[in-house]
Amino acid sequence: MSVQLNHTIIHSRDNRESAEFLAHVLGLEVGAEWGPFVPVDTGNGVTLDFATVPAESITAQHYAFLISEAEFDVAFAKIQAAGTAYFADPHRKHPGEINHNDGGRGVYFLDPSGHAMEIITRPYGYQADPAE
Repeated sequence: MSVQLNHTIIHSRDNRESAEFLAHVLGLEVGAEWGPFVPVDTGNGVTLDFATVPAESITAQHYAFLISEAEFDVAFAKIQAAGTAYFADPHRKHPGEINHNDGGRGVYFLDPSGHAMEIITRPYGYQADPAE
């Protein structure tokens, strides 16, 4: 078996709120609570297990999700409809904009616990096949 990431724990102020926020934006399902975790399964088999911890214990992290162009349209519309601030860059110097890195689209936004979430339609370093 090759090495695969199976799950990661995401510290949150409120595990249910954070799981539901991300699941809503990405069109995913929130799983059944298991112990201290509220899981969100991604399409590649990785589970994000949200755990409630004291706010002072949270170190903001960055999570990037590769999605299709159609999924981007839906997710971005949800971000805008919710009034969630978004940025074209990780340093939040270009508010209200998206980027077009590597010929795709991308946007950064914060989850309820302050983690930097990113959705992109092309992986970094993507080069289109000249035959396309």
